[in-house]
Amino acid sequence: MSKSIIITGAGRGIGKACAEAFLDAGWKVGLVGRTPEPLEALVDKYGEAALALPCDVVKEGQVDAAFDAALDAWGRIDALFNNAGVSVAGAPIDEVSVDDWRRCIDINLTGSFVCARAAFARMRRQDPQGGRIINNGSVSAYVPRWGSAPYSSSKHAITGLTRSISLDGRAFNIACGQIDIGNALTDMAQAMTQGVPQADGSIAVEPVMDVAHVASSVMHMAELPLEANVQFMTVMAPGMPYIGRG
Repeated sequence: MSKSIIITGAGRGIGKACAEAFLDAGWKVGLVGRTPEPLEALVDKYGEAALALPCDVVKEGQVDAAFDAALDAWGRIDALFNNAGVSVAGAPIDEVSVDDWRRCIDINLTGSFVCARAAFARMRRQDPQGGRIINNGSVSAYVPRWGSAPYSSSKHAITGLTRSISLDGRAFNIACGQIDIGNALTDMAQAMTQGVPQADGSIAVEPVMDVAHVASSVMHMAELPLEANVQFMTVMAPGMPYIGRG
């Protein structure tokens, strides 16, 4: 029997790459995103194994309806990849608007909480009980970039969310892990190939990696039996400024 996973932010970038990898591997995949068209394009490509679930991850009513639709279609939800997120243009904290801060925290952190909450509730009550939640952190969950207060704060908080879900899930056979990604080549990371600000004030081109390596890493985490868990995984372009940023 095919396993099932819901992937948020599935319409582009890391989410799309992961959705295609899971669909190619025979999984049933629920595609969450705010824009229906790219989700429907994946349904057209893969057929009934793909399920478009357009919704806004910060709106719990929409999220609950999407997860209920997936549960009705499949009978159970085996996994969630909590991937949806946004970045904010780099700037010193006093030049970051409060609106930009709130938008970043709302989508990256509150959206992850809302989706994890929905997944947890259904995994707890399904038979057999259990499932797996994988949160998309970032290398910025450990080491911030210059001018990244909203984004780095949101990703540091994801680590706390991951640890809390891991504890809460023990009684219900729900595992939770986090993948921390560095410089995967998506539309969001294209700037890395042109040059981005560094902490010393310089502009430098940074190494990037194929997003397929992220998809295969998430797949490894998701395919483990529930008796095993990757608690934290870092997958990154090895030459990027992370092991000692400056």
